[in-house]
Amino acid sequence: MTHRFKRIQVIINPAAGGDEPVLNTLNDVFKEHDIHWDVAITHKRGDGQRLAQQAVEAGVDLVAAYGGDGTQMDVAGGLAGTGTPMAILTGGTGNAKAAELGIPQDLKGAAELLCGDAYRVRQIDVGQIDGTAFLLRAGVGFEADVTARADRELKDRFGVFAYAIGIMESIARPETVDYRLTLDGEVVERTGFSLIIANGGGIGTLNLSLPYYVATDDGLLDVFVLDSPLTMAASMTGLDEIVTALQHWQVREVEVVATPAQRAQADGELLGETPVTATVLPRALHIVTPRED
Repeated sequence: MTHRFKRIQVIINPAAGGDEPVLNTLNDVFKEHDIHWDVAITHKRGDGQRLAQQAVEAGVDLVAAYGGDGTQMDVAGGLAGTGTPMAILTGGTGNAKAAELGIPQDLKGAAELLCGDAYRVRQIDVGQIDGTAFLLRAGVGFEADVTARADRELKDRFGVFAYAIGIMESIARPETVDYRLTLDGEVVERTGFSLIIANGGGIGTLNLSLPYYVATDDGLLDVFVLDSPLTMAASMTGLDEIVTALQHWQVREVEVVATPAQRAQADGELLGETPVTATVLPRALHIVTPRED
């Protein structure tokens, strides 16, 4: 059988996946289908973007990233706008983007998806916050505090439950914040305890998701200002009318100023503090997903 992807560059985050035999699994799958593949390893944030750019310059057919959502974000930053497709090889704590796109949650299944005719190449949006790409969402305040508490040591010990621990610790100390938002040029002021800038609906933890209208290919970012932990829970459990009636906007660009200043994160990676500016690159990333049928 002739396959579209004959030359694949795999970028691996060695901190992901625990004791999973990544190379053995990939070798078994790709060797069976006569696919040539090379491996590059990340050591710090930014390596994924750099290695992806090098792979594009080398003319590979596909760049596949093994790791969690932070790794996928990093690699996507090097592929956005190039036309070179990306594949997600699930290996992180959350794998929320893979779940949102229907990509198999096991490494062998995700790799086998690239080898037959059961895939399609889909174009999705890429968010950018102060120059850093994100595929899922950026968060200011509560979600960034959770990210800070769910560090690598906690993830290694408790897996996905590290986020639950971080959530409980952050809810115990809620803080009211004044937000000044510039939404496609229009200034709006709101008070809340957290702000979300969503490019996709997947949450990952406990299979939760943002409301159905948060799409990853509509050319827009969904901005939510949440006034309490209860509102955040509502946004993830289908109470769309409540969230929409409160504080929700769809924009191409948003500038966030917070008083007091707040931590910011994107796809599980801390980015410093506010003020921050987020924009969207419509349909900038080609990504391999299962066929709809």
